[in-house]
Amino acid sequence: MSTAVMTYSLYGCVLAPASQRPVAAQSKSTTADNLPIAMNQKPLYPQRIRKITSSFAFIEHRFLRDGFWSTLDHHQLLLYVFLIIVADRKGLSYYSYDKICTLLKIAVDDYIVARDALIQKDLIGFDGHLFQVLALPQQPVTAARGALKDQNDMQTHDPATIDQLIKRSFRNKT
Repeated sequence: MSTAVMTYSLYGCVLAPASQRPVAAQSKSTTADNLPIAMNQKPLYPQRIRKITSSFAFIEHRFLRDGFWSTLDHHQLLLYVFLIIVADRKGLSYYSYDKICTLLKIAVDDYIVARDALIQKDLIGFDGHLFQVLALPQQPVTAARGALKDQNDMQTHDPATIDQLIKRSFRNKT
């Protein structure tokens, strides 16, 4: 009778038994400045290496490295990655807003806000029917928000104030 021993990773994932796990090549060599030398990495699962068989999408490493990723919220990232996946080689896609909202499981209002933000950040073009994922600009476009100066600014831009106003309005209706 064989007893399987379950091994868990740091993140709580079940790992395959050690005999079935691939061995990753690791280099402990360093330069004179004690910086690691590039590793000769072997795929974890060589039988599962991805192959480009037809069309494909790509995201430049600059998107993450140069800070574009961190300028986008959840819905903006979701829409941007979706548009990259469905675009042709010129970055064009013809999906309608209702199809996009259905596939991404987001409300139309969230779609509009995300779409407009991606346009403002110079990541996509849109003519009302056609999307184009654009080449990344030199640096991320960020909208500088000034300090909240008066009561109107607080009520329209401060999340804590907005939350309190919503809660207060529900309390007043009951």
